[in-house]
Amino acid sequence: MLRSRLVALVASFSLLLASCGGGGGNNSTSGGSSSTATPTVPAPAQASLTAADVQQVVAQAVGEAQARGKAANIAVVDRVGNVLAIFKMTGAVNTVTIPPAPSGNNHDFQGVDIVPATSAAVAKAITGAYLSSSGNAFSTRTASEIVQQHFPPAANDANLPSGPLFGVQFSSLPCSDLVARFNAAGGAGALIGPKRSPLGLSADPGGMPLYKNGVVVGGIGIEIDGTYGLDPNVSDVDSSDEEYVALAGLNGFAAPSGITADQILVGGVALRYSDATTSGLRSNPGSAAGFASINGAAGALTALRGYYDGTAVLAGTAYGSEASGVRASTTAEFSNPSAYVLSDGSGNDRFPIRAGTDSATNSQPLTVAEVTAVLEEAFRIMSRARGQIRQPKDSQAQVTLSVVDTNGAILGIVRGPDAPIFGTDVSLQKARTAAFFSNPNAAADLTANPSPDVEAYVTAARTFLSDPTALTGKFAFSDRAGGNLSRPFFPDGEDGQPNGPFSHPIQDFNPFSTGLQSALILANVVQDVAYTAGVSDVDTPARCTQNPDVAPGQNRLQNGIQIFPGSVPIYRGNTVVGGIGISGDGIDQDDMISFLGLYNASQRVKTINEAPAAIRADQLNITPPGTNVATRLRFVSCPFAPFLDTSDQNPCDGK
Repeated sequence: MLRSRLVALVASFSLLLASCGGGGGNNSTSGGSSSTATPTVPAPAQASLTAADVQQVVAQAVGEAQARGKAANIAVVDRVGNVLAIFKMTGAVNTVTIPPAPSGNNHDFQGVDIVPATSAAVAKAITGAYLSSSGNAFSTRTASEIVQQHFPPAANDANLPSGPLFGVQFSSLPCSDLVARFNAAGGAGALIGPKRSPLGLSADPGGMPLYKNGVVVGGIGIEIDGTYGLDPNVSDVDSSDEEYVALAGLNGFAAPSGITADQILVGGVALRYSDATTSGLRSNPGSAAGFASINGAAGALTALRGYYDGTAVLAGTAYGSEASGVRASTTAEFSNPSAYVLSDGSGNDRFPIRAGTDSATNSQPLTVAEVTAVLEEAFRIMSRARGQIRQPKDSQAQVTLSVVDTNGAILGIVRGPDAPIFGTDVSLQKARTAAFFSNPNAAADLTANPSPDVEAYVTAARTFLSDPTALTGKFAFSDRAGGNLSRPFFPDGEDGQPNGPFSHPIQDFNPFSTGLQSALILANVVQDVAYTAGVSDVDTPARCTQNPDVAPGQNRLQNGIQIFPGSVPIYRGNTVVGGIGISGDGIDQDDMISFLGLYNASQRVKTINEAPAAIRADQLNITPPGTNVATRLRFVSCPFAPFLDTSDQNPCDGK
């Protein structure tokens, strides 16, 4: 059945896939700047999982699963997503089912029942590792809480806005051109990350981060029940076998209690971390049988094509080392103290700062000096900002910063040293999304996508905005603005209102089909599912979406779009020339760092600027069809008193 369903799905997308091409400057005094130098952002100690550690984690998880009479798929990854082990217990489920739409009118991934269960376990493990840092520990239960249509999701959640990371589940995708792939041949670069996830980020409880001496070193993911879902109600306490098995695996590798999600407030709400407690364990993880005694008896290591070869338990790589693919920058690569870059495992920055590549359609591409100024000034803002999701209180924000041109080409990526890994791919998605929807060619690119579902969103947007020429560059869109149009209620959180034009109506909505965002990457992810399941020998190329090329082998949305805040387009006068995206902290901080970073860079170089106020998306006052109440879009939302070194209250006002 698995093979026949996958063959049918792959065949249905064959025409779509065939249409796809080949594979330290001067300190500014603007924006609340009061310091004369960029503060140092502390880096975490380098630590990693040994092969013996991984064996211990797996054996402890197996012991709890046996005590519960369950057979589990168990995955362990390191901090940058290398799969270190997949252990399939005898009798464990082979596939998982994704929840259908509430109405039964399924779209995109809703109702799919052919996904390998080992892919689900790996996605859960990667999510626990990628969402966490030395200042915060998030689980897949945390992820579930922050991606749904209401925050916090509960039985009485009507008229609450959507989760702060609404849409993050469609990041670190198997088709992304940023994330790295498993290298079966080994050698230099084999362990570089961040690695791709087979299903993006997961909201299904059973994925948790692994720590050593307070430093996140990886994640564990458990799949048992065959349902790849989420927790729709955080007001009760679940008894999840998957979460208990993960908790047993964490023995000796648990996150410090002071940084778990339940110690972190978002909008005054303490996040959820785990409904499992050590008192509810049915085994003693400290007395678990050794790995040698369970391997071949309780189950066996198993391969996941494209992710892990199943031949041996591997040791993880230490985040911050050259081998991990994420390391401290040299002064030649980036002048600001403390910055990290993505490296190729052989000492080379994968995404060095460079000039724009879009001269064929842009008469004045971004220069190296301009890109440098944007990244340096944004990094300076980050270094002074108060973290919103980090403990202890008043820690510095840590994020990833990406700049792109109007082709979506990467012009530079830098990171805070302990920024969560998930923000790497997401910051690039955000930068590309802002540049794309502000581009005169946005509608043409979407209309040329071979999927009729994608083209339909252009028509929906033009109807919703009462503008037959919408998405042709007349207005500048940030991710906050585009996100407003991507919610199942417009305005966001007002139940009973119509859906935004880039979303489904609420009766057809769940986080496995967000609308345009998921439609754009559906064919690519299905192709990877078929490859991992062994139904097809052709994996997805490292380029999401079937939009037309703007340069050989390059489309504008190579890793998909993102629909939660943290980006602004970059302009030269009235012409869009690129975008900056920020991710890794609270969404208001992400907004502020992108907005003020660009503003301060514009004051420094004088040749680029924010989108002119008259064309920002917040000038759009929208009366949705069938309603008589007008609502204005938002462009950015900066937090009050966001800095550690000044009491500035409204640093974005007037800019």
